[in-house]
Amino acid sequence: MSSQSKRDYYEVLGVSKTASQDEIAKAYRKLALKYHPDSNQGNTDAISKFKEAAEAYEVLSETEKRARYDQFGHAGTAAGGGPGFGDVGDIFEAFGDMFGGSIFEDFFGGGRTRSRVRKGADLRCDVTLDLEEAAKGVTKTVSLTRYASCEKCKGSGAAEGSQPETCRKCQGRGQVVQATGVLRVQTTCPICRGSGKTISNPCSTCDGNGLRPHEVKLEVKIPAGVDDEMRVRLQGEGQPSPDGGPRGDAYCFIHVKPHPLFKRDGQDLILQFPIAYSQAALGAKVEIPTLDGRKDFDLPSGTQSGTVFRLRGQGMPDPHTGAKGDLLVQTFIEVPKKLNKRQQELLRELAELEEKNISPERKTFMDRILAYFQGQANS
Repeated sequence: MSSQSKRDYYEVLGVSKTASQDEIAKAYRKLALKYHPDSNQGNTDAISKFKEAAEAYEVLSETEKRARYDQFGHAGTAAGGGPGFGDVGDIFEAFGDMFGGSIFEDFFGGGRTRSRVRKGADLRCDVTLDLEEAAKGVTKTVSLTRYASCEKCKGSGAAEGSQPETCRKCQGRGQVVQATGVLRVQTTCPICRGSGKTISNPCSTCDGNGLRPHEVKLEVKIPAGVDDEMRVRLQGEGQPSPDGGPRGDAYCFIHVKPHPLFKRDGQDLILQFPIAYSQAALGAKVEIPTLDGRKDFDLPSGTQSGTVFRLRGQGMPDPHTGAKGDLLVQTFIEVPKKLNKRQQELLRELAELEEKNISPERKTFMDRILAYFQGQANS
């Protein structure tokens, strides 16, 4: 469906543009129940509306995506990666857990009882970099604590010489069904918590969990150009799944330390560079510090305090494209706090020359001051 033909996401969910996240979630739950495929079998229009509601919720439930949508409409969601689901199964995978177990298991019996396994939990680690490391890219070693199979019980959770037993409550299905009139409600078994197994004689090492925490060290390759609070995904390095599904991921959050010389503005770097009055007036060849070393720069005569010079390609690389930003050199005239006798003599001589030979710009300014005071005297 093209962005031009799509309905407004707020209209799809039936909420206002100022709706809170709770109101958006409540509206989506209502529509998901109404148009759920299990209660609308063979109804293609209901399935279409089910997908439409999920797509709207996928955008409006996330702050950044919602802000892009509010500003640019459907074009903004396309620029940010775009929502959309290949089939209804993708929606089950994405939003099932927001309904307390799964809307598709809790409200409708049968069909999908044990078909969807859960992904393991994600983990977080933090890495601190110098600006130079962030500019060039670096490999860092990080430590994570994650669960692995208990060595003593080999992950079964049962003590040596015993085995997990089939749950008597759910007969190993992991789900129980309660009927109220015509409504059948399927929920996770409260005894085995969905595993289908119970342990009467738990392992003393892991207390029947089958898992033990272990510290692992991982090598993280950090691309050049990363910025503060960016993150690097380590796929499959998170916690194991509780029911045989894929491992979660680990996310390495980047922290870039402040630099003594450079400030960062996106891919550009900003350098405040002091110059002497004589250099500003006469021009000079100066050495500009960059992340790649010193660079010679011809400072033109007559440079004013606050003038910004752009050194192309001397900034930070883009972590996605590798294209480099620029170094913005902002000059300011540094006034010495102490002068020797000869310097004082020269500056006094210069001051006398300036009084006798006033530059055109200064003369204009002085004329304005004189006119101002004359006007006050006449009023």
